[in-house]
Amino acid sequence: MTVVALSDPAVELDAALANALHLATAGRLDPLPVITLADRLSNSGRAPDVIRLYQTWLAHQQTPVNHIIQFNLGVTLSQQNQLAAAEAAYRAAIMLKPDFAQAWFNLGAIIERLGRKENALVIWQCMLDHPLATPDQNRELYLLVVNGMGRLLEEMREFERAEAKLLSSLQCDPAQPKVIQHWVHLRQKQCKWPVYSDLDAPSPGELLKFTSPLAMLSASDDPGLQLATSIRFVHERVNLRVPALAPPGGYRHNKLRIGFLSSDFCLHAVSLLTVELLELLDRDRFELYGFCWSREDGSALRARVIKAFDQFIRIASLDDAGAAAAIRQHEIDVVIDLQGITSGARPDIIAWRPAPVQITYLGFPGPTGHPGIDYVIADRYLIPDVEKPYYSETPLYLPHVFQCSDRQRPVAALPTRQECGLPESGFVFCCFNNNYKFTPEMFAAWMHILEQTPGSVLWLLADNPWSKQALLARAAEYGIDPGRLLFAPRVSPDQYLARYTAADLFLDAYPFNGGTTANDALWMGLPVLTRSGRTFAARMAGSLLTALDLPELITVTLEEYTARAIEIAVNATMHADLKQRLTAGRATSPLFDMPRFVRDFGDAISRVAAKN
Repeated sequence: MTVVALSDPAVELDAALANALHLATAGRLDPLPVITLADRLSNSGRAPDVIRLYQTWLAHQQTPVNHIIQFNLGVTLSQQNQLAAAEAAYRAAIMLKPDFAQAWFNLGAIIERLGRKENALVIWQCMLDHPLATPDQNRELYLLVVNGMGRLLEEMREFERAEAKLLSSLQCDPAQPKVIQHWVHLRQKQCKWPVYSDLDAPSPGELLKFTSPLAMLSASDDPGLQLATSIRFVHERVNLRVPALAPPGGYRHNKLRIGFLSSDFCLHAVSLLTVELLELLDRDRFELYGFCWSREDGSALRARVIKAFDQFIRIASLDDAGAAAAIRQHEIDVVIDLQGITSGARPDIIAWRPAPVQITYLGFPGPTGHPGIDYVIADRYLIPDVEKPYYSETPLYLPHVFQCSDRQRPVAALPTRQECGLPESGFVFCCFNNNYKFTPEMFAAWMHILEQTPGSVLWLLADNPWSKQALLARAAEYGIDPGRLLFAPRVSPDQYLARYTAADLFLDAYPFNGGTTANDALWMGLPVLTRSGRTFAARMAGSLLTALDLPELITVTLEEYTARAIEIAVNATMHADLKQRLTAGRATSPLFDMPRFVRDFGDAISRVAAKN
């Protein structure tokens, strides 16, 4: 028989709850003891009892503070993911006290979680309009409202409205690094130049200092600045004070266990590049594990990626410690993180060091600054010896080219120029990179190229209406007919690949080159003119062109880039020769020789695993 001491805290809490429920039902329990007991129950992990206590009290009491109890009930229900009930509680609190600002904010947050994003925005905007929160009144809540609206609007791709909200936030409090990160990148996405516009505060130096690692790839070709940005980001956002999970000596498996980490095992550029690599890696040497927190998009590509793994483990429901523990449980020898520190990343998983060897690949084209990353997969063009000091990782060099490809990517029926909305005659320059990669310097070069090649057009990705409007206006400022800028809508991958055949020359962005886009263009036989710089992001296309033995398409200055583009456009013989050599290289070069690439990749992974 088990004897329970009368001083057992759980027993005492049970008794206190029973007494409180009795008094509440009788209408004889004051609000303060309810809140005090609810806090004790909550601290003991007894949220269902907190909900029961609040609901019982509210059913039998009418006091001037009922709105507070309703609010507390809403908070507890939301923590228990009882979202509809939480919404009802917050609405009840507001009915009792219409100017209850915090309840309005929480109501918007719950409605967002329920998927009614537009309704959440309306609620938060009402808080600003009435006003329930201003920079002078309820300042902290005001910042929560405008920052929440900015975040949500950015997710909804309402970039201009998002930028305006975040600007209001920075004008209220400029010392918000996370807000600065989003505000800067929103300006990049809209091609609002200069990106670092003049503000009273934050200063230009602070704007640069708190630029996100992804945005910095487009903002600068200074490798030291990119490394410093990544190191700052990691030290601010990643918990590096956790114990290593993997045994120091590693494991001794007959087959090397390679774990790939990604949130992009779906219709995404990373999967578009890596799927054939996963399929062809030698199963006599390796076992492949996919650790996935990707969206379930139902695409054929996702199905193909999942099938390529020996084991596919979904870790979206696990926190970072749990995800790291799952990797350790499977005794993974080498983790290859396909995310880095870009959007959707979970760098805390890597911080736990769940594998003896940890490598970054493809997801973030720059130094991660993460002390848990041992190697970055590269080639000697991508990271020359002189630039190695600017990487926190050791380059793991492949002998020919760093980037894998997929020779089975589906291509739709090839469209005519007319079907693409292009003129029947004239030279077609194109750049289907995301618009945030565009810079005013490169755009000025493109306008000069158009000026010197009469009848030519520039075909761009219709990324968003604000960037389109900005680019058309800037073209007019350069004296270029805006009608010579044409915009292609986003389409399915097979249609996107097919339309490359309607263009004549791909003009690469700088300092953030095309990665997958450059590979796609080259695969479809479209020459890519690039400008190479010092950073990983600024050397990606040059690496591909080096593997194809097309050095004429690699330039190193803006003047050389501009002159080469004009030369190719006006010299039909040169253009035809480049296309012919590119077509031949598709069949013979290391870039698209996937069996050779897969052997090189496997040998490199085995080599660093053996050192452990």
